[in-house]
Amino acid sequence: MQFILTLPELRALAELIGPYGLKFLSENLMWHITSQVTELKKLVIENMDILVQMRNNFDKAEEMTLLKKRLTGAENVLKRMTIIGVILSFKSMAEDCLQDILHKHCPYLMGPIKCLNNIISPETDIKVTLRAFELMSAAGLPCDINPALVAAISSMHTDNTSIEEEYKLSCLLLVYIAVSLPTLALDSNSCYNREHGGHNNNTHCLATAINQLAAAMFTVQKKNIEQHLKEFLLMASSTLLQLGQNVERVEVKNRESIYLLLHMIVEKSPFLSQDMLESCFPYVLPRNAYREVYRSFIVTLG
Repeated sequence: MQFILTLPELRALAELIGPYGLKFLSENLMWHITSQVTELKKLVIENMDILVQMRNNFDKAEEMTLLKKRLTGAENVLKRMTIIGVILSFKSMAEDCLQDILHKHCPYLMGPIKCLNNIISPETDIKVTLRAFELMSAAGLPCDINPALVAAISSMHTDNTSIEEEYKLSCLLLVYIAVSLPTLALDSNSCYNREHGGHNNNTHCLATAINQLAAAMFTVQKKNIEQHLKEFLLMASSTLLQLGQNVERVEVKNRESIYLLLHMIVEKSPFLSQDMLESCFPYVLPRNAYREVYRSFIVTLG
């Protein structure tokens, strides 16, 4: 049975449970995400040798073609990442509703909390940044780094694996996702739905999952988030450009919808920019992709 929650119902839920209730809900959602991350790491370990080679040879089309044939579990990775994206998108919607409720009941409190974002910079100590983000998140405000997800990812670390091993798995997970994106073009449900502003199979939620999960993982590992997302963008762009050279009808059908996903990833990221995207992926491709999915709409003036 499928349940659909409307925006008024979600706002009513935020009114009922308040910040503490939403924090409890968020912690439960994080548990579901960590279970997916655990399975993703297992898939990375199974394909580690191939992913390392792909990371080193992503700009060599012939070698990548051979390596892709040996790669297994691409669809599984995308499905698990989509689940993570759906959960994080729901959490974001609930926080938006909480923000509306708090603005209504205590606008004098929301003003100073909003100002916290103005005093945070990349040079700010990460512990101070996360404390500020925790307060902002409790008020339903969006944050560059999801503090609840950072805490959840941090709690997954065990004595069996070192920080260096976890870092390697995180890097290879982004490689895995990047080289798996063309698989989405084979799914007929990957078509972009212009009425809903997303893909029929929730592929658009991958943008949220990739950005927030990468930010959380590399925050825990004390690495540069922007640098690794740039590497992901470069690999994803290269892989999708190779998809553009494929003339098979099945893949061409949803190719434009997958180009839009890459554009969404950049739009939703506080660490990436359109200039970065244009440096590795011609802007004419997402522009033409939007025109293709909206071509049945005729705008008349006067």
